[in-house]
Amino acid sequence: MRKTLWAICCIALIVTACHKKEKTQSQETEKTLSGLTSCHFEKEINGKMNNLFVMKNTNGMEVCVINFGARIVSIMVPDKNGEMKDVVLGFDNIDDFLTEKSDFGAAIGRYGNRIAKGKFTLNEIEYQLPQNNEENTLHGGPTGFQYQMFDIKQIDSQTLECTYFSPDGDNGFPGNLNVKITYKLTDDNAIDISYNAQTDKETVINLTNHSYFNLSGNAANPITDHILYMNCDRYTPTDAALIPTGEILSVKGTPMDFTTATIIGERINDTSYQAIEFGNGYDHNWIFNNPSIETLACKAICPTTGISLEVYTNEPAVQFYSGNFLDGTQTGKKGVVYQQRAAFCLETQHYPDSPNQDHFPSTILKPEEEYCSRCIYKFGIE
Repeated sequence: MRKTLWAICCIALIVTACHKKEKTQSQETEKTLSGLTSCHFEKEINGKMNNLFVMKNTNGMEVCVINFGARIVSIMVPDKNGEMKDVVLGFDNIDDFLTEKSDFGAAIGRYGNRIAKGKFTLNEIEYQLPQNNEENTLHGGPTGFQYQMFDIKQIDSQTLECTYFSPDGDNGFPGNLNVKITYKLTDDNAIDISYNAQTDKETVINLTNHSYFNLSGNAANPITDHILYMNCDRYTPTDAALIPTGEILSVKGTPMDFTTATIIGERINDTSYQAIEFGNGYDHNWIFNNPSIETLACKAICPTTGISLEVYTNEPAVQFYSGNFLDGTQTGKKGVVYQQRAAFCLETQHYPDSPNQDHFPSTILKPEEEYCSRCIYKFGIE
């Protein structure tokens, strides 16, 4: 009798172990539409677990986001033939995101873009930030939001709520700051991003998203053939370190003019124009003519896939960056090496260095106020 019971127990243990093994193997091989595997993103970072969150809409569009930097790591949209394409750069595992120190897909804060010499004065107090872009501070400093762990709550299959607490003195910025970023995937193939923040001490803030887009769906193809429109008659020229000089210039008659849809690569190497020389291509702040969430701000089209990207925002400006400093040292998803101009960014924002330029729109946030910013990336077919 005892031998029979022992045999039954052994069989039960073997069956259970087999089921567990099958489940583990299933988890290992389960992939998103973009080819990402969830377990490759599961890792404890700074005491918090990183995971891969997936949003899908009724059209089959898929967006994947991780806790680390509240990053968008893939966006799958249909091309003109109905074939699904991943239109953003990134990595297929969390370890590469940790070691490569990239901005791919990240939420940027506390201050997107550059602050001259890492200094600003607020209420007669001078704040010194860590300098991580030669003598300047870029994207909030060396440990900005893009390298922090957000808490993410999946509200439903199409909505993610990402929250982060930035303590007083974080990278030199004043005030305890509570941040909430909401990603909503709509049924008209748009990613609607809302940024909200509150502080207990007067501070400066400028949040944005740093997705690198390639609408061909293959980052081995440069984006110089993409066509770009921007509803911007003016831009802010910079010095050689890409800090705004304070001037506001017309784009008319210059390589900076995208008021008529223009091929990105058409004038990108025109270094006879100083802005192009300083930026090694496009890496500048354009000013919207009519900033409104209802007004088309930018539109990019890939002629080979027909995929289009429209941008809507309540921000006054956008940083258009043409991937000039990608240099072939990073290998991304599907083993693609990211070469120069493998992608472009459209970072909706207030102007760079606004805390030091009184005539620029203010980026000051007071305790009695709420920071509210919104950006919509809407995909379509042309």
